[in-house]
Amino acid sequence: MSEKHIGEVVQVTGPVLDIRFPEGELPALLNAIEIDNHGEKLVVEVAQQTGDNMVRCIAMKSTDGLVRGMEAIATGKPISVPVGENTLGRIFNVLGAPIDNKPAPEGVSYEPIHRAAPE
Repeated sequence: MSEKHIGEVVQVTGPVLDIRFPEGELPALLNAIEIDNHGEKLVVEVAQQTGDNMVRCIAMKSTDGLVRGMEAIATGKPISVPVGENTLGRIFNVLGAPIDNKPAPEGVSYEPIHRAAPE
């Protein structure tokens, strides 16, 4: 996506969100959407296109504080994580952020979390 596609949160049911986008701007399945949850970035992943310009998404962390009407920005790409030699022995969360109290690895490439297994 060359420009930002901005949607609106319509429903929050635990970790599941329904987001409506303008006509013709619906994000693809498995793409990431970012929501500013009171200063903290929440990433959700498109799981289903439900019709009526809406997508059903799964949140990657708590949805506490989310309300209807919040702005949701489609990234145009799937969630990606670091891969390569410098990631061996490291621990990352589902969004690719290191959680082992070490800095982010350098000299790595980023690959989508939904891809074919390596040979």
